[in-house]
Amino acid sequence: MSLPRRHSIAPALALASALLLAACASGPDYVRPQVDMPAAWTPEAPWRAMQPQDAAPRGPWWERFNDAQLNALQQQALAGNQTLAIATARLAQARAQLDVAGAAQAPQVGINTRAARARISANRPLTNYNSPNFATVQNDFALGLNVSYELDFFGRVRRSVEAATASAQQSAADLENTRLLLTAELASNYFNLRELDIELDVVRRAIELQRKALELATARHDLGATSGLDVAQQQALLDNTLTQVDLLGRQRAQYEHAIATLTGTPAPAFSLPPSLAPIALPEIPLGIPSDVLERRPDVAAAERSMAAANAQIGVASAAFYPSFMLQPGYGVDSRNWATLFNAPSVLWSLGVSASQSLFDAGRLRAGVDFTQAGYNATVATYRRTVLTAMQEVEDGITGIASLDRAWRQSQSAIASARRVLDIATSRYEGGATPYLDVITAQQALLNSERQAAQLMGQRLLVSVFLIKALGGDWHARREETPLVQSKTLSSAEK
Repeated sequence: MSLPRRHSIAPALALASALLLAACASGPDYVRPQVDMPAAWTPEAPWRAMQPQDAAPRGPWWERFNDAQLNALQQQALAGNQTLAIATARLAQARAQLDVAGAAQAPQVGINTRAARARISANRPLTNYNSPNFATVQNDFALGLNVSYELDFFGRVRRSVEAATASAQQSAADLENTRLLLTAELASNYFNLRELDIELDVVRRAIELQRKALELATARHDLGATSGLDVAQQQALLDNTLTQVDLLGRQRAQYEHAIATLTGTPAPAFSLPPSLAPIALPEIPLGIPSDVLERRPDVAAAERSMAAANAQIGVASAAFYPSFMLQPGYGVDSRNWATLFNAPSVLWSLGVSASQSLFDAGRLRAGVDFTQAGYNATVATYRRTVLTAMQEVEDGITGIASLDRAWRQSQSAIASARRVLDIATSRYEGGATPYLDVITAQQALLNSERQAAQLMGQRLLVSVFLIKALGGDWHARREETPLVQSKTLSSAEK
């Protein structure tokens, strides 16, 4: 009685063993490595920390600058930029590759047919000398259904799907990062161009002032009140300032051409008219440092790259174990079309094939070592990306605070330079001072106004840099108080 019991237990043990093997997967399970994170940023006033709503969708961050021209350019860039089109195509490729890898988890079903008329040779080799050969001409009609399915006992297919899934997610993060870098670069070029518009306006107003001063110096020289040196000095200052117009115009054209390329427009067919409209600095909230891991698409891409590399270790490790293929088949075969679907024409097969490497001179081990080294490289890349993110946010925080103080001081410098010019002009007209004092005051005012325009442009650029460093747009709650008071740039502030 014991023998039948052993026979009844054997199938159960085999089934249990198969299930246990099926539950195993080669290679380590993925765990995101820890990164040392500071407890908080070290902001200067008027910053304070706030928890961004990372789960909310991120909108167009550039709209926070309230510039209609910038908004239109960004939409044009998102629609026509070729770098973004490349990243979009890469994402489509990655998703297609995921479909390919996922298809391996399901049986592969195929159908094959054959219809032939052939003659068999009468002189073909014999398998039995007692059976003579005859030349035979006959038809052969066949219709078969084949199924192929890999029994994924050791997780090769599952790890492949994990790797493809992580790679597709990485491509999606790369696309978001490309979009963020594109919009940030476009905004930076646009604000550089607008800063040059304001600086050109300052220089042109300085030219008007210097021309009036030249007329005054010329009139006094014609009356004999001054020598020709005053006229020559003022003419030299005016000529130098006129030169600055051409230099600034060249710089503006370069930014205009860069914007054209980013928007997918040929540079000769693109132009932006000058504008002195005020530009507001947005109120940028700060979260805790760990939020950067969730917000920044480049950090997300680096993390997904680690997951894909970790899964590849499992794929390489599975090669040490045998692979099993289940390949059932069913069909019909007959020499006559009329009897093709009769019962005697049926043929079928059911079997499992297995393959196992016995000696490979270390090839499989080298493959695992290769994937392990690749994973270690992605871990280092991830940690470097996080450290770079921390640095960029801190640079943006301190940069905005410093530039804000410098810009406010520049407004005081402009007011002081204007008073000096008024005093120097009055004293010169009264004959109390030489004309060199007037020229010096004019140049000081021009330098102060240009510096103020440059500082405001830098503030806008650092704002864009900080928004990019924080991963894009945010959704602050209504009860949150402003973090940075908005400042505007207009020609009246020069």
